[in-house]
Amino acid sequence: MVSGSNDSQTPPLVSLAAGGVAGGIEAITSYPLEFAKTRVQLRSQKGIPTPRNPFRVVTQVYQKEGVRALYKGCAALVVGSIGKDGVRFLFFDQIKHAFSDKETGTLSPGRNLLAGMTAGVVASITAVTPTERIKTALIDDARNERRFRSGLHATRVIWQEHGILGLYRGFAGTTLKQASATAFRMGTYNILKDYETQRDIQQNTLTNFANGSVAGVVTTLATQPFDVIKTRSQSARGTSTVDAVKSILIDYGIRGFWKGTTMRLGRTVFSGGILFTSYEAAVKVIEPLYSGVEHTVIAEAD
Repeated sequence: MVSGSNDSQTPPLVSLAAGGVAGGIEAITSYPLEFAKTRVQLRSQKGIPTPRNPFRVVTQVYQKEGVRALYKGCAALVVGSIGKDGVRFLFFDQIKHAFSDKETGTLSPGRNLLAGMTAGVVASITAVTPTERIKTALIDDARNERRFRSGLHATRVIWQEHGILGLYRGFAGTTLKQASATAFRMGTYNILKDYETQRDIQQNTLTNFANGSVAGVVTTLATQPFDVIKTRSQSARGTSTVDAVKSILIDYGIRGFWKGTTMRLGRTVFSGGILFTSYEAAVKVIEPLYSGVEHTVIAEAD
C-alpha cells in the first residue's frame, strides 16, 4: 500500500501495526465530529429538532452535559478503529500485492476498488460491527435512559438481553457501508498515489494528507445512505435493517438517507488526511524496527 512502484511489499505485521496506530490516532482526533454526526442521524425527540451545524451540536452538548459527553462511546470507537484499520490495511496490502502489475507494482482502478471492498468486509466482521454497535448505543442511551455506565457495561447488558446477535445488530448496513467505504477510500487513495508515482511526484506529508482528504470526500458522498441505515439499526434498543430503512423514509423521505452528510464530510476530509498520513509515518518508524528484529532472529537461528 505504502510502497512505490519499485519498492518491496510492506510486511504483513508492519501493515497491521501501522494501520492500528493510524486508526487509533484518527479516531481520537476526529471523535467530536463523529459524535455530532451520530446524534443527528439518530431519531429526533419530538419537539426537539436537531441542528444541522455540527459545531452547534457539539456546543449544545458541551453546555448541557460537559466535555466528557462529547467523548461518549469514544473508547469503543478507538478500539474498533485500531482493529478495523489494522485489518483493512493488512488485507488491502496483501490483496494489492497479489493482483498488482509485476513490473509497475500498480493496480487498475477496478482492482483497487475490489481490493478495498474485500478488506472492508473482513474488517466489518472482525472489528467494526460490534464496536460501532456499542459506540452508537452509548451515544443514543446518553440522550434518554442512561442505562449504560460504560462501554463494557453496555456490552454486558446487550449480550445479556440479545446475545451475540445484539452486538451484531446492523451488520448488513455496517458491512455494506464498510465494504463500499473501504473500496472508495483505499481505492481512491491508491489510484491517486499510483498516478503520482508514475509521474515522479514526490510523496510527502502534504501529498499524503491531500490524497487522504480527497479519498474522504469521495467516500462520504458515495456511502452516506449506508452510514445512516447503520446508525439507525444500532440505536440503544436496536432495530433491523429493514425497520431502519422504513423509519428513515417515514421521518425524512428519500433525503433522509443523506442525513449528516455535512458533518461526516467534515470528519472524513479531516480524518482521511490524518489516517493515511499517520499510516505512512508509522510504517517508516515500524518497518526498520521490524526488519532489525527479523534479522536478529534469523542470525540467532543460524
